[in-house]
Amino acid sequence: MASLMNWAGGLLRRAPQAPLRFPTTGFEVIPVTQRLEEEMFDEFRAGDFYPVNIGDIFTSHKYQVVGKLGFGSTSTVWLARNLQSVFHPFLNKTGPRLCHFEDLRTGYHYLRTALDTFPIERSGGEHQCLVQKPMWDSWKDLLRRNPSGRFSDVLLKGGLQHLLRALDYLHTQCKLVIRVNIKADNILHAIADPEILANFVKEEMEAPSPRKVVNGAPVYLSRRLGLPNEWGKIILSDFGCVVDGDIKRNHNAQPDVYRSPEIMLQAPWSYPADIWNVGAMTWDVFQCRHLFYGQDPSGRGYMTRAHLAEIIGLLGPPPADLIKRGVRSKEFFSEDGQWIADVPILKGSSLGKAEHYLKGRNKAMFLKFVRGMLAWRPEDRKTAAELL
Repeated sequence: MASLMNWAGGLLRRAPQAPLRFPTTGFEVIPVTQRLEEEMFDEFRAGDFYPVNIGDIFTSHKYQVVGKLGFGSTSTVWLARNLQSVFHPFLNKTGPRLCHFEDLRTGYHYLRTALDTFPIERSGGEHQCLVQKPMWDSWKDLLRRNPSGRFSDVLLKGGLQHLLRALDYLHTQCKLVIRVNIKADNILHAIADPEILANFVKEEMEAPSPRKVVNGAPVYLSRRLGLPNEWGKIILSDFGCVVDGDIKRNHNAQPDVYRSPEIMLQAPWSYPADIWNVGAMTWDVFQCRHLFYGQDPSGRGYMTRAHLAEIIGLLGPPPADLIKRGVRSKEFFSEDGQWIADVPILKGSSLGKAEHYLKGRNKAMFLKFVRGMLAWRPEDRKTAAELL
């Protein structure tokens, strides 16, 4: 027993892995006149992004950056080698606080949670970084890779089972509403094939990423992960805009094309707003187009009145009691619930006519499933558990 304990203790005390030495030459230098990735954002020009270099090591010789995975308006995402363990990426981010999730139900395993956080000291204050497991492509990336531009019914059903488990956990255990970020960009595939991480590092060594320097800060071209030999489970990510679901609100939320009726009418909303969002997004990835666009006939881009007109055309008029709840309802409906906005209602349309890929019983089942999410009244929508 003593020898076994000594062996186990030796594993825990093993020396850190040696850092890799990445090439400092041999890469393409992007012209100064060409805007590259996060350089397009005002936050970058304001100096909010930490100037990460491939090969940098952070937090007491623990995480070594091996390549750039992506970028957004508030962060850049890097793959890092955990010199004391295995591969982990970290998110270089100045953003809101993290929500802590406890492993209470299986739905937890379909959420992208934090492994670690650490600050980087810099002039002007600390820069906060978030450590998470690396993920493969998002649903949006997968749609781009697919020549048809849409999901098969098998892929959709399998992915929705994971997504709805995640959402059920958030709603019932964490009591949270996502309100903004249920979209194809934020639904990721877990990595089940570690070879794609090793290949990523090998490619960076052999063909260093193109880059440029802007006001002393490096900007790299992101490198994509290769195709896996094995597919991992679906992971829901990005909880920067979650709110307490037990407190009803009536302020604006959600991406334009996924906005629920109660949010458009400025009526109280909570968990069912996420369900509407999933229903509209499900249509997107399966039908290869938005169900609602909200493009105003005046040419002014997205407008709430145009979006509501589309919903009425597909689902019929909203219930009178829902109209009465909305602060903005008088902009679109008369006292007796008649449509008064200056946008025509498309006649003769329906969900059935809008669905182009299924027939017979499969079509009827799919439409019933979608209608369970796209109901006018929030309380008439199914829960994530019921949809499962």
